[in-house]
Formats: sequence, C-alpha cells, structure tokens
Amino acid sequence: MFRFDEGLKVYLHREPVDFRLSINGLAVLVEQALGLDPFASCAYVFSNRRRDRVKILGWERNGFWLLLKRLEKDRFIWPSAEAVPTLTPEQLHWLLEGIEIAVVQRHPRLRYSSVA
Repeated sequence: MFRFDEGLKVYLHREPVDFRLSINGLAVLVEQALGLDPFASCAYVFSNRRRDRVKILGWERNGFWLLLKRLEKDRFIWPSAEAVPTLTPEQLHWLLEGIEIAVVQRHPRLRYSSVA
C-alpha cells in the first residue's frame, strides 16, 4: 500500500468533483475552489458524487502526480467539517481504509518536563 510521509499536509475537498477532470483540471480547482497553491508540497484529496472513488493530487519537485482509488463495493466515509479541512497522513490512510475519522479517538499525548 502507498504510504504518505508523516509531515505531509493533506487537504480534503468538500464537494464531489467531476472525475473526468485530470491533473490540470484538479490543479485549477485547488487554486480557485480551495484558494490554495497546487505547487505546494501537499496532497489534495477529491471524491466523486457516489463516494466510491478518490483522487489525490500532489506536486513533487518537478511535476504533478495523481493517484486514483476505486472501490468495487462500499463507499468512502467522507468527513463533515469546516470548508477546507486538513487531515494528517494517518487520517488519510484511515479514510482510504474505510474508517470513519470522526469516531476515532486516541489517548491524549502526554508531555512531562521531569520524571520525578
């Protein structure tokens, strides 16, 4: 399975998009609909209306890459949140695996200044 680096910023497009759009069309959507830079080292995630397909657009040094995942059965559970929610790479993997992000809760991270 494809893995994303831990520091990668992931943006989720809220509305379904026409999946006939390719790299150029999705890059324009990133600029116009999301108001973001398609050349930033981020991943932009899009879904179709039926939520059975996901496209991920990214820029790396000298060109775009585009990933497509199509489910043969089932649907992706699209999170409901603010206008342009950001996800962690781990949350993106959950989304692609069919895990509902809103119901996953971790133990809080503890930070101590001393042992005693």
